[in-house]
Amino acid sequence: MTREKPEKKSNPRTRQEIIRLLKQEGSLDATALANQLSVSGMAVRQHLYALEADGLISYQEEARAVGRPAKLWQLTAAANSFFPEGYAELTLTLLRSVLEAFGDAGLEQLLEVRNQKQIAAYRNAMPANGSLQERLQVLAELRTSEGYMADLQTERADHYLLIEKHCPICTAAAACAGLCNKEIELFQAVLGEDVTIERIEHIIAGQKRCVYQITG
Repeated sequence: MTREKPEKKSNPRTRQEIIRLLKQEGSLDATALANQLSVSGMAVRQHLYALEADGLISYQEEARAVGRPAKLWQLTAAANSFFPEGYAELTLTLLRSVLEAFGDAGLEQLLEVRNQKQIAAYRNAMPANGSLQERLQVLAELRTSEGYMADLQTERADHYLLIEKHCPICTAAAACAGLCNKEIELFQAVLGEDVTIERIEHIIAGQKRCVYQITG
């Protein structure tokens, strides 16, 4: 198969939008990207091949009922540099320093103080007497404002998925499991003990997003 040659003049904005869409939506083919960006299929393929050459995206082929397999494009780990990391190196250095100076107990105390402050801030933002769905919508907005790119999906009545497509503390969380463990504690404290929360996908485990299954 002959590829189109990349454009001589690149369009950084279009390429940034492709990266954003792949982060937001997951794997997409060229047609879906072209439709969302309102550009031609040829133009979007030129950008895709340029991004692939830069090591920012890769593809997997998916068989289709008619015609040739479709290429489903997805971000590589190198594309994480386009999204905020929340002062990752500084955070990691501070966590290591606390562990060295005060041990596991000191680190746990630090994480607990942080968690309690988050709980108070989240509770303060929750609607009074709001339904579970209303509270989850506010929670998704809070998480998005912190860089988690969160969405809320309804599976059925009182069954929801809170989906976070980015982790702004990923580098620190990879080195300190306590940060991730505190997330479920945080959600439980804000949503109430009568709500069941289970993490079914996890970025730290190598998946592309964190997904929490929440049942009222």
